[in-house]
Amino acid sequence: MKQKINTKYLSSLGISVLLAFLVGAVILLCTGRSPLKAYGAMLSGAFSAPRHIGDLLEYAMVLALCGLACDLGSRVGIFNVGGEGQLLLGAIVAAQVGVSLEGSSPWLVLPLAALAAIGSAALYALIPGVLKVKLKVNEVITTIMLNTVAAYLCQFMAKGPWKSANRTLIAATERLDARYWFGGLIPGSKLSTAILAAAVIAFFIWYVMQKTTPGFEMKITGQNPRFARFSGMKIDRKIILCMAISGAICGLVGMFRVYGAEHLYKQAGISNDYYFEGLMVAMIARYQPLATILLSLFFAVLKIGAEGLQQVGVPNQLYLIIQTVIIFFMAAQSGFMETLTHSRNLKTLQESKKGGA
Repeated sequence: MKQKINTKYLSSLGISVLLAFLVGAVILLCTGRSPLKAYGAMLSGAFSAPRHIGDLLEYAMVLALCGLACDLGSRVGIFNVGGEGQLLLGAIVAAQVGVSLEGSSPWLVLPLAALAAIGSAALYALIPGVLKVKLKVNEVITTIMLNTVAAYLCQFMAKGPWKSANRTLIAATERLDARYWFGGLIPGSKLSTAILAAAVIAFFIWYVMQKTTPGFEMKITGQNPRFARFSGMKIDRKIILCMAISGAICGLVGMFRVYGAEHLYKQAGISNDYYFEGLMVAMIARYQPLATILLSLFFAVLKIGAEGLQQVGVPNQLYLIIQTVIIFFMAAQSGFMETLTHSRNLKTLQESKKGGA
């Protein structure tokens, strides 16, 4: 079934982006800086060198996969806020597999590391999923709490049993053997061949969600669980499964970060709240897979391009302002459209009453 393009959504998004850049321009003018120079420096910072483009694509990959993990949960009516903890857990377990099996063939280590990351993160995501289904415990609360548990657990392991022998590193595992690193695609950047696997995963998620019967059943489960249940769908199983897959994707992102960009687990470097940024992207994209991927690219341009702002004396936090204003306007747009629709319906009702009289 061919999907129609949501012109209202595209218009709202375009207006929100334009207004966000206008707000940024006003701030720049008020501080005596040129908006044209600043935005030109932002574009230059994102595309002026191959390594910048590589970092842009690597960051977009992380955002897209985290956003797609959110999309999966949202499709069946759950809100997985625990992806950050699942990412960290997958990362440290995958890193330790590589350290423990040092000297073994990469053909053995890499699949085992991926399976370890997927399995550990999926099992961790099962906890709030089962609590949601069996005991009706709010998954937002449990996932937020489990984020903290995972972060401290990983920090304990990286400072204790799995700590690097290099005393200059505070909370980090041993560095992986170079044989296990994903191949770099652009010299000087963090982009690796992990993006190829990420592209396959993203396409598979999009295809399942948009083109298959299970994807349609997931949608029905999220939109009308009572109807889904009376139709014979096993919605509890679907919710638990989607939560586990969502966690598995986050764990795999952690593995990609370790084996592709960082080459060790370091508490401060594996994730800088990447999952929450991916969650934000998914929310703006209204949990649609293709929109999530495209918006991930856009926000990656903003973040990587922000490094160029310092060349013209503008703090790179400007991109955070633009990003936040986009979220604000997109959130406000929903309420505004509901109010406008209600006003139109009320006006139509009043006119029909007058005509009937």
